[in-house]
Amino acid sequence: MTLTLAACGTGDDGAEASPTKGDDITVGLLLPEKANSRYEKFDYPIIKKKVASLTNGKGEVVYANAEQDAAEQNRQLAQMIDDKVDVLLVDAVDSHAIATGVEKAKAAGIPVIAYDRLAEGPIDAYISFDNEAVGQVQGRALTDQLDGGKSQKIVMMNGAVTDPNAAQFKAGALGELTGKVTIAKSYDTKDWKPANARANMMAAISSIGADNIAGVYSANDGMAGGVISALKAAGVTNLPPVTGQDAELDAVQRIVAGDQFMSVYKPYPDEAETAAELAVARVRGYGIEFDSLTPDKVSSPTDKNIPAHLVQVSSLTQNTIESTVIRDGIYSAQEICTAKYKAACESLGID
Repeated sequence: MTLTLAACGTGDDGAEASPTKGDDITVGLLLPEKANSRYEKFDYPIIKKKVASLTNGKGEVVYANAEQDAAEQNRQLAQMIDDKVDVLLVDAVDSHAIATGVEKAKAAGIPVIAYDRLAEGPIDAYISFDNEAVGQVQGRALTDQLDGGKSQKIVMMNGAVTDPNAAQFKAGALGELTGKVTIAKSYDTKDWKPANARANMMAAISSIGADNIAGVYSANDGMAGGVISALKAAGVTNLPPVTGQDAELDAVQRIVAGDQFMSVYKPYPDEAETAAELAVARVRGYGIEFDSLTPDKVSSPTDKNIPAHLVQVSSLTQNTIESTVIRDGIYSAQEICTAKYKAACESLGID
């Protein structure tokens, strides 16, 4: 998969759309899983609220979650086509497997916007974070923390091969890690599941030796939890730095406690609200508005120069908790600093 940035998008599809709808818009939202808490806690409610605000309370979001089942997601997409939703926001379980469904939606005259993961097929636009930059932030943070030379051994715990984002995270991270550390073991973790990451990490510990692992690149927070569990089960008390992504509450608390080194903060409100704006603009046929929301360009294995909006990310460490998730209202200090973490929070000045 290739990704390029452009000064502005042409938005041809958006410009050609005709304004056939007013406020009575139905947005079909297909999300991939529930293991990552962000989808239920942030993405769906934020999109629902934004669609309502853009349509004077008359717009509707029809929501389905595939729970990591690509076949189920295709069934959900087919049902939304049958129900004649006006536009689809699709966060694919499997970017390749969803392509046929995208084609059917297109044939039915329903625009499809790929959300968070770049689906294959004739999509109208793509809204996500700058995924290669995510991997770069993770890899750079890990090498800066180690700062001990190429001989230091690390384990790479990458995401699922069915998720195109995982390949971009991995590429970005390798750009920072290659030549600076020794990648002793690398895994592509089935379904992003923490349990699978834990099993992979146990195998890595058995092969390399717990004392020989200087750090762990974990592509997301759920897997970081599995990695840390494996290290503790192996008797490691002085944990090596472990990366993550998504700024999940459990991960933020692990960072406060010093168990996890860092995560990547992705401002979900920015992504979700922009997705809602794109969906409404695409249905209404507002070419100029659609173009302004898609200043970037991406390419998938099936389509080139797709109008896109890529949201920037930042590193979340003990030093940036207050300036990221607390400042943006993702979590309050009270949510983070429960009794178990109160002393650690106080030592960091979080209150």
